[in-house]
Amino acid sequence: MSTVIDDIVARKIFDSRGNETIEVDVITPSSLGRVSAPSGASRGKNEVSPYPRKGIDEALKKIETLVVPELLGMNVDMQEGIDEMLGEIDGTENFANIGGNTAFALSLAVAEAAANAYGLPLFQYLGGQLACELPYPLGNTISGGKHARGKTPDIQEFLVLPIAARNFQEAAKANALIHKKVGEKLKKAGKDFGGGRSDEGAWIAGLNDHEALELLSNVCEEVSEEMGFECRVGLDMAASTLWNPKTRRYVYSRGGRKLDSDEQLEHVLQLIEQFRLVYVEDPFHEEDFKNFAELTRKVRQCLICGDDLFVTNEKRLRHGMKLNAGNAIIIKVNQVGTLTRAIRTVELAKKAGYVPIVSHRSGDTVDWHVAHLAVGLNCPIIKTGIVEGARIAKINELIRIEELLGNRARMASLPRLG
Repeated sequence: MSTVIDDIVARKIFDSRGNETIEVDVITPSSLGRVSAPSGASRGKNEVSPYPRKGIDEALKKIETLVVPELLGMNVDMQEGIDEMLGEIDGTENFANIGGNTAFALSLAVAEAAANAYGLPLFQYLGGQLACELPYPLGNTISGGKHARGKTPDIQEFLVLPIAARNFQEAAKANALIHKKVGEKLKKAGKDFGGGRSDEGAWIAGLNDHEALELLSNVCEEVSEEMGFECRVGLDMAASTLWNPKTRRYVYSRGGRKLDSDEQLEHVLQLIEQFRLVYVEDPFHEEDFKNFAELTRKVRQCLICGDDLFVTNEKRLRHGMKLNAGNAIIIKVNQVGTLTRAIRTVELAKKAGYVPIVSHRSGDTVDWHVAHLAVGLNCPIIKTGIVEGARIAKINELIRIEELLGNRARMASLPRLG
């Protein structure tokens, strides 16, 4: 068996929005690793640059001229060394030269090629024999904000989490049932509803924030009774997209409200209490560590998660830890460029008591690797939609992983959220 990199092939393919993205093959004499890069609609300003200034075409050229000469002949089981080499080749803090998506696809393709060379599934290659816990699926059911158009909610994502599911198959089934019932009730109500869905497959309807929360809460109660375990509601507020830095207000344009930071804090607290929210992501803009910490201090049994706040960045997480800002972190490898950087952030989060949540991106492909990352890195929650092909690819892969693990499979441990 040889783990030496013989060739690297990069190409343009299309994501779930029909936009071009990059896919990379890393080839050894005995294996292949193939990974495509996703992209987000609302990106944190502290993420690495997704592509060089001239876009994907320039990234492809730089793979050929800068990356391939350096990586050929290296061994794919030298993950940290290869990831460090990618950083050295780029030479910038934010992968502005070769692009963060380029680094991401290369880094993860190296890991898959190594796993395949050793005859192991990726999750086991990353986590060893102890990687046997399945994550709870956090799914987007109703879309608003930047993910929708027209008279839709200001809040970007209305989510569900089956917090007491007995196994992953049942958890995925519960989320799918909630999604289906929400669609049926929207159709019956007829409130500007034409059956439209967002990029992530979540419903788009003429609701305000409270109407969406009331509908989703009621459906969660119905499905909880039907399935025999509790399903709860969460939010991704994507507050950086609501924040106006000039007026220093959160602008709810569809709801007709403009809230200062103190008012935003009270608003979020009221929503958590009224709807028994189990999860709130990005309730404040991406530099407001102070109010993240204040909200975390005031709530119990609810995950306060940073995405734009932390952008999978170890330095930003350390800063948040000093202030006790949040208690959960979204993990998106392409926010920091390489698998090694993301793993270090996950390890730091766990040591600090933060819940790491592996996540897709709104513009994604049928690439399934984040399913293996969630299991291999022992992340108790995966955020990966409910329906739509790019999301189903991850969910179905987790079902396969659960089957492969057999009687060793178990659901991950969550902090007390009941």
